[in-house]
Amino acid sequence: MKGMMGGMAGLMKQANQMQMKMKKIQEELATREFEGTSGGGAVKVKVNGDNKVLAVTIDPEVLKSGDAEMMQDLVVSAVNDALKLAKDTSTKEMAKVTGGISLPGF
Repeated sequence: MKGMMGGMAGLMKQANQMQMKMKKIQEELATREFEGTSGGGAVKVKVNGDNKVLAVTIDPEVLKSGDAEMMQDLVVSAVNDALKLAKDTSTKEMAKVTGGISLPGF
């Protein structure tokens, strides 16, 4: 019985270390910036690892067309591109810690 308790304590220690590493990675990713583009670079969107939009840049030439619907589509596409990049990067970084095991909430 004593051996099982020592093993359990070891597992708990490993789990705590993994959790601390994951928290550190999440904090680091929150400060990183990711850029998405659309329309061949006509629209650029910058987000952070917390999925907050930091900046939207639109090429003035695109505005000259006056096509509001196209502009909206380009902005949505660029935002989605940036968010996907942030998510993919986060998934890869977490997989390094978890060995590829998906953990809910992280």
